[in-house]
Amino acid sequence: MENKKVLLGMSGGVDSSVSALLLKKQGYDVIGITLELFAGSSCCNTQTYIDAKNVCTSIGIPHITYNQKEEFRCKVIDNFIEEYSNQRTPNPCIECNKYMKFGAMYEKAKELGCEYIATGHYAKMEYSKEYEKYVLRKANNLSKDQSYVLYNMPKELLGKILFPLGEFETKEEVRKIASENNLKVANKPDSEDICFVPDGNYKKFLENNSDLKPKEGNIVLSSGEVLGRHQGLYRYTIGQRRGLGISYKVPLFVIGFNKQKNEVIVGEEKELYKKEFLVNDINLLLVDDIKEPIKVDVKTRYSSKNVVATIVKEGENIKVILDEPQRAITPGQSAVFYKGDIVIGGGKII
Repeated sequence: MENKKVLLGMSGGVDSSVSALLLKKQGYDVIGITLELFAGSSCCNTQTYIDAKNVCTSIGIPHITYNQKEEFRCKVIDNFIEEYSNQRTPNPCIECNKYMKFGAMYEKAKELGCEYIATGHYAKMEYSKEYEKYVLRKANNLSKDQSYVLYNMPKELLGKILFPLGEFETKEEVRKIASENNLKVANKPDSEDICFVPDGNYKKFLENNSDLKPKEGNIVLSSGEVLGRHQGLYRYTIGQRRGLGISYKVPLFVIGFNKQKNEVIVGEEKELYKKEFLVNDINLLLVDDIKEPIKVDVKTRYSSKNVVATIVKEGENIKVILDEPQRAITPGQSAVFYKGDIVIGGGKII
Protein backbone atom coordinates (compact mmCIF):
# COMPACT_ATOMS: atom_id res chain seq x y z
CA MET A 1 0.00 0.00 0.00
CA GLU A 2 1.24 3.48 -0.90
CA ASN A 3 2.73 5.46 2.00
CA LYS A 4 0.69 8.67 2.05
CA LYS A 5 2.19 10.00 5.25
CA VAL A 6 3.15 13.68 4.92
CA LEU A 7 4.82 16.21 7.22
CA LEU A 8 3.35 19.67 6.62
CA GLY A 9 5.14 22.86 7.69
CA MET A 10 2.63 25.07 9.51
CA SER A 11 3.17 28.75 10.30
CA GLY A 12 -0.25 29.39 11.79
CA GLY A 13 -1.29 31.29 8.64
CA VAL A 14 -4.15 30.66 6.25
CA ASP A 15 -2.02 29.11 3.48
CA SER A 16 -0.51 26.28 5.52
CA SER A 17 -3.81 25.75 7.36
CA VAL A 18 -5.76 25.27 4.13
CA SER A 19 -2.94 23.03 2.86
CA ALA A 20 -3.50 20.77 5.89
CA LEU A 21 -7.23 20.60 5.17
CA LEU A 22 -6.72 19.83 1.47
CA LEU A 23 -4.13 17.12 2.09
CA LYS A 24 -6.38 15.41 4.63
CA LYS A 25 -9.30 15.48 2.17
CA GLN A 26 -7.01 13.97 -0.48
CA GLY A 27 -6.43 10.99 1.80
CA TYR A 28 -2.99 11.83 3.15
CA ASP A 29 -1.99 10.96 6.70
CA VAL A 30 -0.95 14.48 7.74
CA ILE A 31 1.26 15.60 10.62
CA GLY A 32 1.53 19.37 11.16
CA ILE A 33 4.92 20.72 12.24
CA THR A 34 5.86 24.22 13.36
CA LEU A 35 9.58 24.96 13.31
CA GLU A 36 10.85 27.05 16.22
CA LEU A 37 13.27 29.37 14.46
CA PHE A 38 13.68 32.79 16.08
CA ALA A 39 11.89 33.98 19.21
CA GLY A 40 9.63 36.94 18.49
CA SER A 41 9.67 36.56 14.71
CA SER A 42 6.44 36.83 12.72
CA CYS A 43 6.46 33.09 11.93
CA CYS A 44 7.76 31.89 15.27
CA ASN A 45 5.92 33.27 18.28
CA THR A 46 3.41 32.01 20.82
CA GLN A 47 0.45 32.97 18.63
CA THR A 48 1.94 31.03 15.70
CA TYR A 49 2.06 27.83 17.75
CA ILE A 50 -1.44 28.36 19.17
CA ASP A 51 -2.97 29.05 15.74
CA ALA A 52 -1.23 26.07 14.12
CA LYS A 53 -2.17 23.70 16.96
CA ASN A 54 -5.80 24.92 16.97
CA VAL A 55 -6.11 24.33 13.21
CA CYS A 56 -4.66 20.82 13.55
CA THR A 57 -7.04 20.03 16.42
CA SER A 58 -10.06 21.36 14.48
CA ILE A 59 -9.34 19.17 11.44
CA GLY A 60 -8.19 16.15 13.46
CA ILE A 61 -4.48 15.82 12.74
CA PRO A 62 -1.49 15.75 15.14
CA HIS A 63 0.73 18.80 15.59
CA ILE A 64 4.35 18.96 16.76
CA THR A 65 6.93 21.71 17.23
CA TYR A 66 10.58 21.28 16.35
CA ASN A 67 13.31 23.47 17.85
CA GLN A 68 15.65 24.67 15.10
CA LYS A 69 16.71 27.99 16.66
CA GLU A 70 20.44 27.18 16.71
CA GLU A 71 20.44 25.93 13.10
CA PHE A 72 18.37 28.94 11.98
CA ARG A 73 20.86 31.34 13.57
CA CYS A 74 23.79 29.51 12.01
CA LYS A 75 22.38 28.99 8.50
CA VAL A 76 20.08 31.98 8.00
CA ILE A 77 20.82 34.85 10.41
CA ASP A 78 24.61 34.53 10.33
CA ASN A 79 24.43 34.43 6.52
CA PHE A 80 22.18 37.53 6.53
CA ILE A 81 24.72 39.42 8.66
CA GLU A 82 27.71 38.23 6.64
CA GLU A 83 26.12 39.23 3.34
CA TYR A 84 25.35 42.78 4.53
CA SER A 85 28.89 42.96 5.97
CA ASN A 86 30.16 42.37 2.43
CA GLN A 87 27.85 44.86 0.67
CA ARG A 88 25.53 42.16 -0.64
CA THR A 89 21.74 42.21 -0.29
CA PRO A 90 20.53 38.74 0.76
CA ASN A 91 17.15 37.03 0.49
CA PRO A 92 16.93 35.07 3.77
CA CYS A 93 13.76 33.21 2.70
CA ILE A 94 15.85 31.32 0.13
CA GLU A 95 18.33 30.17 2.79
CA CYS A 96 15.49 29.26 5.17
CA ASN A 97 13.76 27.14 2.53
CA LYS A 98 17.00 25.33 1.66
CA TYR A 99 18.21 24.56 5.18
CA MET A 100 15.09 24.62 7.35
CA LYS A 101 11.98 23.64 5.37
CA PHE A 102 13.70 21.37 2.86
CA GLY A 103 16.63 20.41 5.07
CA ALA A 104 15.79 19.98 8.74
CA MET A 105 12.09 19.37 8.07
CA TYR A 106 12.83 16.64 5.52
CA GLU A 107 15.19 14.90 7.97
CA LYS A 108 12.41 15.01 10.58
CA ALA A 109 9.95 13.62 8.02
CA LYS A 110 12.17 10.61 7.38
CA GLU A 111 12.53 10.10 11.14
CA LEU A 112 8.72 10.07 11.44
CA GLY A 113 8.32 7.66 8.51
CA CYS A 114 6.78 10.27 6.19
CA GLU A 115 7.12 9.76 2.46
CA TYR A 116 6.47 13.44 1.68
CA ILE A 117 6.83 16.92 3.07
CA ALA A 118 4.46 19.74 2.20
CA THR A 119 4.29 23.52 2.57
CA GLY A 120 1.79 26.27 1.85
CA HIS A 121 3.97 27.82 -0.84
CA TYR A 122 2.39 28.88 -4.12
CA ALA A 123 4.20 26.59 -6.57
CA LYS A 124 3.68 23.25 -8.30
CA MET A 125 5.60 19.98 -8.27
CA GLU A 126 4.56 17.82 -11.20
CA TYR A 127 5.84 14.86 -13.19
CA SER A 128 6.87 15.99 -16.67
CA LYS A 129 6.59 13.44 -19.47
CA GLU A 130 8.80 15.68 -21.63
CA TYR A 131 11.68 15.59 -19.12
CA GLU A 132 10.75 12.20 -17.58
CA LYS A 133 11.20 13.59 -14.08
CA TYR A 134 9.51 15.71 -11.44
CA VAL A 135 9.83 19.43 -12.08
CA LEU A 136 9.20 22.60 -10.07
CA ARG A 137 6.71 24.88 -11.82
CA LYS A 138 5.20 28.29 -11.23
CA ALA A 139 1.86 28.39 -9.45
CA ASN A 140 -1.34 29.14 -11.35
CA ASN A 141 -1.66 32.29 -9.22
CA LEU A 142 1.25 34.19 -10.78
CA SER A 143 0.80 37.19 -8.47
CA LYS A 144 1.54 34.90 -5.50
CA ASP A 145 3.97 32.51 -7.23
CA GLN A 146 6.87 31.57 -4.92
CA SER A 147 8.87 29.30 -7.22
CA TYR A 148 11.64 31.95 -7.16
CA VAL A 149 12.39 31.33 -3.46
CA LEU A 150 12.24 27.54 -3.91
CA TYR A 151 14.91 27.07 -6.60
CA ASN A 152 17.56 26.21 -3.98
CA MET A 153 15.81 23.08 -2.70
CA PRO A 154 17.90 19.89 -2.75
CA LYS A 155 17.45 18.14 -6.10
CA GLU A 156 16.71 14.78 -4.41
CA LEU A 157 13.48 16.28 -3.02
CA LEU A 158 11.91 16.63 -6.47
CA GLY A 159 8.78 14.47 -6.28
CA LYS A 160 8.91 14.36 -2.47
CA ILE A 161 7.33 17.79 -1.87
CA LEU A 162 3.63 18.59 -2.11
CA PHE A 163 2.34 22.11 -2.78
CA PRO A 164 -1.44 21.90 -2.27
CA LEU A 165 -2.02 25.56 -3.26
CA GLY A 166 -0.34 25.41 -6.65
CA GLU A 167 -3.53 25.09 -8.68
CA PHE A 168 -5.43 27.99 -7.11
CA GLU A 169 -5.95 31.08 -9.26
CA THR A 170 -6.47 33.56 -6.40
CA LYS A 171 -5.76 33.98 -2.68
CA GLU A 172 -9.47 34.69 -2.18
CA GLU A 173 -10.25 31.06 -3.10
CA VAL A 174 -7.90 29.90 -0.35
CA ARG A 175 -9.46 32.21 2.26
CA LYS A 176 -12.93 31.06 1.16
CA ILE A 177 -12.02 27.41 1.85
CA ALA A 178 -10.71 28.40 5.29
CA SER A 179 -13.90 30.33 6.02
CA GLU A 180 -16.22 27.54 4.81
CA ASN A 181 -14.40 25.10 7.07
CA ASN A 182 -14.53 27.43 10.08
CA LEU A 183 -10.77 27.83 10.37
CA LYS A 184 -10.15 30.76 12.73
CA VAL A 185 -7.18 31.94 10.66
CA ALA A 186 -9.35 32.55 7.55
CA ASN A 187 -8.83 36.32 7.71
CA LYS A 188 -5.37 36.37 9.31
CA PRO A 189 -3.25 38.90 7.38
CA ASP A 190 -0.31 37.71 5.29
CA SER A 191 3.19 38.15 6.65
CA GLU A 192 5.19 40.08 4.04
CA ASP A 193 8.35 41.07 5.92
CA ILE A 194 11.51 39.15 6.74
CA CYS A 195 10.18 37.00 9.58
CA PHE A 196 12.98 37.85 12.04
CA VAL A 197 12.79 41.58 11.22
CA PRO A 198 9.03 42.07 11.74
CA ASP A 199 9.32 45.88 12.01
CA GLY A 200 11.18 46.00 8.66
CA ASN A 201 14.16 47.84 10.17
CA TYR A 202 16.98 45.54 9.04
CA LYS A 203 19.65 48.16 9.93
CA LYS A 204 18.60 48.12 13.57
CA PHE A 205 18.50 44.31 13.52
CA LEU A 206 22.06 44.14 12.15
CA GLU A 207 23.35 46.59 14.75
CA ASN A 208 21.62 44.74 17.61
CA ASN A 209 22.69 41.26 16.51
CA SER A 210 26.22 41.72 15.16
CA ASP A 211 29.30 43.87 15.47
CA LEU A 212 28.17 46.01 12.54
CA LYS A 213 28.00 49.61 13.74
CA PRO A 214 27.67 52.91 11.86
CA LYS A 215 31.08 53.83 10.42
CA GLU A 216 31.07 57.05 8.45
CA GLY A 217 32.76 57.40 5.09
CA ASN A 218 32.50 59.31 1.83
CA ILE A 219 29.77 59.18 -0.80
CA VAL A 220 31.57 59.59 -4.12
CA LEU A 221 31.04 59.67 -7.86
CA SER A 222 32.88 57.11 -10.02
CA SER A 223 35.39 59.89 -10.73
CA GLY A 224 36.20 60.04 -7.02
CA GLU A 225 34.51 63.42 -6.44
CA VAL A 226 33.21 63.53 -2.85
CA LEU A 227 29.55 64.54 -2.54
CA GLY A 228 28.74 63.76 1.08
CA ARG A 229 29.05 61.31 3.97
CA HIS A 230 27.42 57.94 4.58
CA GLN A 231 26.53 56.21 7.85
CA GLY A 232 27.94 52.72 7.18
CA LEU A 233 28.12 50.64 3.99
CA TYR A 234 25.59 48.05 5.22
CA ARG A 235 22.90 50.75 5.34
CA TYR A 236 22.83 51.10 1.54
CA THR A 237 21.84 48.90 -1.38
CA ILE A 238 22.28 49.01 -5.17
CA GLY A 239 19.66 51.25 -6.81
CA GLN A 240 18.91 53.24 -3.64
CA ARG A 241 18.09 56.90 -4.19
CA ARG A 242 16.37 58.06 -1.02
CA GLY A 243 18.17 58.87 2.20
CA LEU A 244 21.53 59.65 0.62
CA GLY A 245 21.55 63.21 1.96
CA ILE A 246 23.33 64.65 -1.07
CA SER A 247 22.34 67.17 -3.73
CA TYR A 248 23.48 67.16 -7.35
CA LYS A 249 22.41 68.52 -10.72
CA VAL A 250 20.77 65.18 -11.65
CA PRO A 251 19.21 62.41 -9.50
CA LEU A 252 21.86 60.02 -8.16
CA PHE A 253 21.60 56.36 -7.12
CA VAL A 254 23.87 53.90 -5.32
CA ILE A 255 25.76 52.01 -8.06
CA GLY A 256 28.47 50.28 -6.00
CA PHE A 257 30.84 50.21 -3.02
CA ASN A 258 34.55 50.44 -2.31
CA LYS A 259 35.00 48.48 0.90
CA GLN A 260 38.73 49.22 1.17
CA LYS A 261 38.11 52.98 1.11
CA ASN A 262 34.77 52.70 2.96
CA GLU A 263 33.01 54.53 0.12
CA VAL A 264 29.49 54.44 -1.28
CA ILE A 265 29.68 55.05 -5.03
CA VAL A 266 26.78 56.90 -6.67
CA GLY A 267 25.92 57.64 -10.28
CA GLU A 268 23.16 58.48 -12.72
CA GLU A 269 20.32 56.06 -13.36
CA LYS A 270 21.81 54.93 -16.69
CA GLU A 271 24.82 53.58 -14.74
CA LEU A 272 22.50 51.14 -12.93
CA TYR A 273 21.79 49.15 -16.10
CA LYS A 274 23.72 45.94 -16.82
CA LYS A 275 23.68 43.65 -19.83
CA GLU A 276 25.50 40.72 -18.20
CA PHE A 277 26.50 39.38 -14.80
CA LEU A 278 27.79 36.23 -13.07
CA VAL A 279 26.13 33.92 -10.55
CA ASN A 280 27.70 31.37 -8.21
CA ASP A 281 26.40 29.01 -5.49
CA ILE A 282 24.42 27.36 -8.28
CA ASN A 283 21.57 24.87 -7.83
CA LEU A 284 20.19 23.20 -10.95
CA LEU A 285 16.89 21.28 -10.79
CA LEU A 286 15.90 20.62 -14.40
CA VAL A 287 19.33 19.80 -15.84
CA ASP A 288 22.55 18.38 -14.42
CA ASP A 289 24.83 20.92 -16.07
CA ILE A 290 24.89 23.86 -18.49
CA LYS A 291 26.89 22.23 -21.29
CA GLU A 292 26.02 24.76 -23.99
CA PRO A 293 24.32 28.19 -24.07
CA ILE A 294 20.61 28.01 -23.10
CA LYS A 295 17.97 30.64 -23.82
CA VAL A 296 15.98 31.23 -20.62
CA ASP A 297 13.71 33.62 -18.82
CA VAL A 298 15.47 35.00 -15.75
CA LYS A 299 14.14 36.69 -12.64
CA THR A 300 16.69 38.70 -10.62
CA ARG A 301 14.50 39.58 -7.61
CA TYR A 302 11.39 38.05 -6.08
CA SER A 303 9.37 41.10 -7.15
CA SER A 304 10.91 41.53 -10.62
CA LYS A 305 9.46 40.37 -13.93
CA ASN A 306 10.96 37.61 -16.04
CA VAL A 307 13.29 38.84 -18.80
CA VAL A 308 14.92 36.93 -21.66
CA ALA A 309 18.58 35.94 -21.33
CA THR A 310 21.18 33.41 -22.43
CA ILE A 311 23.09 31.45 -19.79
CA VAL A 312 26.53 29.96 -20.34
CA LYS A 313 28.94 28.11 -18.06
CA GLU A 314 32.01 30.11 -17.11
CA GLY A 315 34.29 28.05 -14.86
CA GLU A 316 32.39 27.31 -11.65
CA ASN A 317 29.99 30.19 -12.35
CA ILE A 318 27.18 30.85 -14.80
CA LYS A 319 27.28 33.96 -16.97
CA VAL A 320 23.92 35.57 -17.65
CA ILE A 321 23.69 37.63 -20.86
CA LEU A 322 20.49 39.66 -20.96
CA ASP A 323 18.70 40.46 -24.23
CA GLU A 324 17.96 43.92 -22.82
CA PRO A 325 19.97 45.67 -20.06
CA GLN A 326 18.24 45.54 -16.67
CA ARG A 327 18.27 48.00 -13.79
CA ALA A 328 19.89 47.46 -10.37
CA ILE A 329 21.19 43.89 -10.68
CA THR A 330 22.12 43.40 -7.02
CA PRO A 331 24.88 41.16 -5.61
CA GLY A 332 23.49 38.75 -3.00
CA GLN A 333 20.09 38.46 -4.65
CA SER A 334 19.31 35.31 -6.61
CA ALA A 335 18.92 34.94 -10.35
CA VAL A 336 16.43 32.16 -11.11
CA PHE A 337 16.17 30.63 -14.59
CA TYR A 338 12.95 29.38 -16.18
CA LYS A 339 11.99 27.44 -19.29
CA GLY A 340 8.37 28.45 -19.71
CA ASP A 341 6.94 27.95 -16.23
CA ILE A 342 9.51 25.30 -15.19
CA VAL A 343 12.38 26.25 -12.89
CA ILE A 344 15.72 25.28 -14.44
CA GLY A 345 17.66 26.42 -11.37
CA GLY A 346 19.48 29.51 -10.19
CA GLY A 347 22.32 31.01 -8.22
CA LYS A 348 23.52 34.03 -6.27
CA ILE A 349 24.42 37.19 -8.17
CA ILE A 350 28.11 38.04 -7.69
